[in-house]
Amino acid sequence: MNSPITPELLRQYDVPGPRYTSYPTADRFVEAFGPGDYGQALTQRREGPAAMSLPLSLYVHIPFCESLCYYCACNKIITKHHSKAASYLRYLSQEVELHTAVLGTSQPVSQLHLGGGSPTFLSDDELRELMAMLRRNFAVAPGAECSIEIDPRTVTAERLQVLADLGFNRISFGVQDFDPEVQKAVHRVQPYEQVAALMADARRIGFDSINVDLIYGLPRQTPESFARTLAQVSTLRPDRIALYGYAHLPERFKPQRRILSAELPAGGAKINMLSSALAAFLSAGYVYIGMDHFALPGDALAVAKRQGRLHRNFQGYSTHADCDLIGLGVSAIGKVGATYSQNAKTMEEYCDLLDQGKLPVVRGLALSRDDLARRAVIMALMCQGQLVFESIELAWLLDFRQYFAAEMEQMKELQAQGLVAIDDTGIQVTAKGWFFVRAVAMQFDKYLQADRNRARFSRII
Repeated sequence: MNSPITPELLRQYDVPGPRYTSYPTADRFVEAFGPGDYGQALTQRREGPAAMSLPLSLYVHIPFCESLCYYCACNKIITKHHSKAASYLRYLSQEVELHTAVLGTSQPVSQLHLGGGSPTFLSDDELRELMAMLRRNFAVAPGAECSIEIDPRTVTAERLQVLADLGFNRISFGVQDFDPEVQKAVHRVQPYEQVAALMADARRIGFDSINVDLIYGLPRQTPESFARTLAQVSTLRPDRIALYGYAHLPERFKPQRRILSAELPAGGAKINMLSSALAAFLSAGYVYIGMDHFALPGDALAVAKRQGRLHRNFQGYSTHADCDLIGLGVSAIGKVGATYSQNAKTMEEYCDLLDQGKLPVVRGLALSRDDLARRAVIMALMCQGQLVFESIELAWLLDFRQYFAAEMEQMKELQAQGLVAIDDTGIQVTAKGWFFVRAVAMQFDKYLQADRNRARFSRII
């Protein structure tokens, strides 16, 4: 199966834009939203009519890494002192207790994700302690989706078995690229053979889904070298693949200053890599989920895509319905009711707030009616690839074509390019348009349309 897009179209849409893991996007959060506002949102959840029937999603941020990956834009702490993890777990427990003081200890949880940093920086005993603490304070449902990000350099077959025993059923390997020269350039050396052996172990243990993360546009990458990585990944046959374009923003992310700009592939080569990846994975039988995600046809994500049940949250595409998200740990982002919140980004500020007995929220946003209506539009396009005017009109008591008159005018160009089909009932993202769904969604982003300075976002392509 060939990709329905051309390098020319890829070049046209090689522009910065949000990933829409939320709307409004996190850059719109304000410091006027603090612990009191977040506490009020938690209280409203507890007192709401469906408080115990709507499950929660939990995200726990583990910021520690043993070594620095030069491309990384995550919030992390580089250290070889594993003793820091024990102190951090105590603070996580304090944060959870502040939540359960409001919510109680019986809130149902259908989704749990450990991200970082490197969650596998924690020892087996520390992971056991963390999971036991979470299960004491939340009602993690049988069969809940429990996922964890893994640095292949930090695990063995025995550690993978521990993760399975703790209830993790989805794992994600950070691979990025298998080429030795590229790995040296980004300070992350992990041979193909090492990852292949771990994936074989993970299959033997029986994880429900194995994901592999890749990045194109890294230093010393060439279309030829990346084609070899694509072939190797296709041979490994992970259930899911996340393919990200490297965003070189050294002025924002200090580790990236160690990357030599002269070693980055030119724009044309980067487009070539993306085009090759799309063709390679589609030819290998993967379903294009959207944005930068692929899955085998039998994976739950691909099934959800076929059945129109895709959702999107701060971890990306999900099979779980839109639900409140509790973010725990340094820099973690949450969503409760019609609010977004983010914890302190530094360990010092995070711990200081908890020492004061305060929730460590330092910024966030209470969504307006317009925000909520636009979020519904953007998520329908991003997840289902279609928008029915009547559904938005009934939910938000508005005339769609009148309310979004300027946006519909802008959509005419996308329609002329064959990216969307528009009729009297709604908007349908075409098969070709699905590869540029961020560009479609951007048309309805009020903040982005008013602010043409988009350099803070990663590029769509």
